[in-house]
Formats: sequence, structure tokens, C-alpha cells
Amino acid sequence: MEQLSLGLVGYGKIAQDQHVPAILGNPAWHLQAVATLGQPCPGVANFNSLEALLSEGPAVSAVSFCTPPQGRYAQVRQALLAGKHVLVEKPPCASLGEAMALVDLAQAQGVSCLFAWHSRFAPAVEPARQWLQGRTLRSVAITWKEDVRKWHPGQAWIWQAGGQGVFDPGINALSIVTALLPQPLFVSRAELLVPANHQAPIAARLRMTDAQGLPVSADFDWDHPEPDIWRIVVETEGGVLRLEQGGAALFIDDVAQPLPAEAEYPSLYQHFAQLIARQASDADLQPLRLVADAFMAGSRTLVAEFHD
Repeated sequence: MEQLSLGLVGYGKIAQDQHVPAILGNPAWHLQAVATLGQPCPGVANFNSLEALLSEGPAVSAVSFCTPPQGRYAQVRQALLAGKHVLVEKPPCASLGEAMALVDLAQAQGVSCLFAWHSRFAPAVEPARQWLQGRTLRSVAITWKEDVRKWHPGQAWIWQAGGQGVFDPGINALSIVTALLPQPLFVSRAELLVPANHQAPIAARLRMTDAQGLPVSADFDWDHPEPDIWRIVVETEGGVLRLEQGGAALFIDDVAQPLPAEAEYPSLYQHFAQLIARQASDADLQPLRLVADAFMAGSRTLVAEFHD
């Protein structure tokens, strides 16, 4: 496979911790340039905007976006119109309409678009999906609780309109569940707990179902002391499947299952390279749609102010 040249937009915590190591560790990719308003990325050309990267920087065939979702649509659109393949960190946009428009534009431009539901590449997800095939499902329960101070310290954009609050991590759980289940899910009830000094929820409780009436619950909390809880339990007529640690561990009837080593972001970039080689896209909208539906159909309860 010919090496692909890549530009990276945004060089914050997720880019430094996950994206750059995954890119540098994959011979299919060559990181050419970074657009960032913060600290520069060492070893590559740095620019203060995507426009400057595209017009003044070295040629790139693809662009990876690690910026906040607010305002991201215009940037991704600019890259697509320039004929670049795009990888878009989750959540892909601040609204469902923007994400849908990007899917259509990528198709029109004939380039690959990957919405980066990285949790789907956790080692337990595919074995869990295979085990569930053909089994009669009874219920699904999601418990996703962590401390925002640990994972997103000082990131004010998360609490603003479009930042999605607790759904920033919660959408990871939704991306896994929608990959596991054979039918689309719909939000039947939602309660959003919103700090009095913010626009986005710090906790949420969802009730969902599919066309067959499968009960699916989700309990999200972003003010939870350690240890983190990233759990999905699926009850079937033939046993109970449980994912722990965000999909890093798998249990069948409480018996731990052997799994490969965790490699979410390396697998994500390998998938991106394969999509480009096949001239294909992977831009599933269902996780974002469920979040949008929760905001549309959910009740809002004001809770105590939250300060990072």
C-alpha cells in the first residue's frame, strides 16, 4: 500500500495522547503538517489554520480533525472541497444536520469519510458482536461514569451549546451498543441534568428501544469519583454478556474471555487507510442521532453549579 500523506487539525490532549502516536506507529501514514493555535507538534510543519496548511503547506491526501465539534463543519467541508479524505473525531459535528451534510459532500467529492467511533475498535467489541449473533436479546444496560476533571480538564467548550457535555463520553457507549445490536435504536425517554452555570448536561438517563421492543437503558455521569465505570450488560436467553473498561474486557456469564491487546486508535487509522484504498466511507450517524434525539425528547433538570 502506498504511503498516505496526512494533515492533522487540532493538537490538544486527544491528538497528543492518541492520534499522533497511532499515526507515527503506522507505516501506511506519513504525518506532514499540523494546524493548531496551541503548542506546535514537534517534527512536522505547523500552521495556524487549516487554510494555511492547505495553501502553504506540503501536499496532503487526507486530513484528520481533532478540534471541538463546534465550528468543525466548516473546516471539514473546506477539506472535502479541496478533495481530501477526512477522518473526524467523535462527535463529528455540533449538530446532526451538519454531519449529514458532510456525508453527502464526501460522496459527491468521491473521497473517503470516516467518523471516528474509536470505541468500536476496542478489543472486546467484535467478539461480543459475534457472540450475540443469532441469540434472542432480553435487555441492554449501559453504565458510563467518569470524572470530567480527569479526562477533559479545563475544556470549557464541552459545557457550551453544541459541546454535548456528558454525551461526549456517553456517545462512546452508544457507538458500541449500536455496533452490537442488529436493529436501530430509538430514544423513548431521556432526563438531562444540567448544571445551573452551563448549557450541557453533566449527567443523563436514557431509555431506548428498537422496533421489536428491546429495552435499552443508559446511565451517564460525568461527576463520578474513581474508579471509572464503563460497562455494557446484554442479557440474552442464552447467557449474559458484559463489557467492562469501555470494551477492553469481555465476560460471558461472569467468565473472562481472552482478547487481543487494546489498540483502538491504531486500528482506527488502519481502517482509515483501508477505506481510502477501497474508495469507501464509514460515517455512521446512529450514535449522534441518539444524542440529538435525547436533547430533542428529553426533560431538563437544573442541578448545582459545576466548577472544574
